[in-house]
Order: sequence, then C-alpha cells, then structure tokens
Amino acid sequence: MEIIKRGAEAILYLDKYENKECLVKERIKKSYRIKELDDEIRKDRTKSEAKLLSEARRAGVLTPIVFATEEFKIFMEYIRGERIKEYLNSKISDDERAKIATEIGENVGKLHSAGIVHGDLTTSNMILKDGKIYFIDFGLGETTRRTENIATDLSVLEEAFKSTHFRHLNILWDNFIKGYKQTNGQYTAVLKALDAIRLRGRYVKRNAHED
Repeated sequence: MEIIKRGAEAILYLDKYENKECLVKERIKKSYRIKELDDEIRKDRTKSEAKLLSEARRAGVLTPIVFATEEFKIFMEYIRGERIKEYLNSKISDDERAKIATEIGENVGKLHSAGIVHGDLTTSNMILKDGKIYFIDFGLGETTRRTENIATDLSVLEEAFKSTHFRHLNILWDNFIKGYKQTNGQYTAVLKALDAIRLRGRYVKRNAHED
C-alpha cells in the first residue's frame, strides 16, 4: 500500500481492484464523534462523493472512474498526470494558459448546468493528463440548483487564482469566464450572485480594518 496523501478527512493510497491499479480514498474516523454517528456521516459522504464523480462524467466532465464503494472507501481510477496548479505556473505561453483556463471554464459550466457544485474548486483539484483536464476530489461537493451555492464555487476558484496564480490572474479569469459562458446558460444569474459575494467580502474586510 503506497500512501499518496493523508488529509484531515481522508487518506489516499494505491491498491488493486480486480487486479488493476486503483486509488482508494478512505474516510478516517473522528474520535470526537459518537461512533454510530461517525459511521453514518462517513458512509453518507463516501456514497455522495462517488455519486458526484459519476454524475460529473455523465455531464461530460472527466473525473476518475469509480470502480466500487465499500462503506468508507471509494475505489477509483488513479489519474497519473500533472496538477493544473503546477502546470499554469510553469514555463508555458500565455496562449496555453488562456486555452487551459477556457477549458476549465467550459467544464465548470457543464458541472453547474447539471446542478453539480464541486465545493473545493481549485487548480490543486484538476489534473492534466494527455492534454485533457480531469477534476478530482468532490468530497465537499453537492447537487444543487441554488445560484448562491454555484456562485460560491466560482468565488473559491477566483480566490485560488489570486493566491496561487496572481501573476496570470487576468488571463486566467477572463478566459475562464469565456469558457464558462459557453456551457452554462444561467451564467448571468451566477455572475450577478458572484458580484454580491465579492461585495460582502469587501464589506467584511472594511469593517475588520475599522475595528
């Protein structure tokens, strides 16, 4: 068993499923919760994430193929590639950055059109493999048509662009929005809700400074 990542909610490791290499995501127990409640929460979140991964693929967005679930574990395809986080900050051209950002926008638009919110939409949760973008880690995701929740997904990504790719922010964001508009017919309402989220953020920061 080769551990890939150990997080607060889950451990990721390589294993075999029907003699094929697979990635296992196992949700870890929380000692501060009552065992019965903890088991129920971990089972529900495991099922929910596996379902979201499959629904995203049906919406036309590449995600790891889910092979099976087992209580607190998801057995899925291991995507060997480069994280978009590192790729966008490497020595590529601005044209390539624009192309990737547009593709990200198109994919996120497909997710949102299908009523899927990723929940942790950052370039750390996108993998580039064979020229294609795969979306991973839907552990905080949900299915919803609520515009506010969908706009929050975009707010998370915008903050990720600002903190991780600030030197290329304008190229990335402008082209992301270009792609997003092509696949989400409700983009006007979503972007309006995003503006409201930004305003609230500025209001909170201003008040914090005044205090």
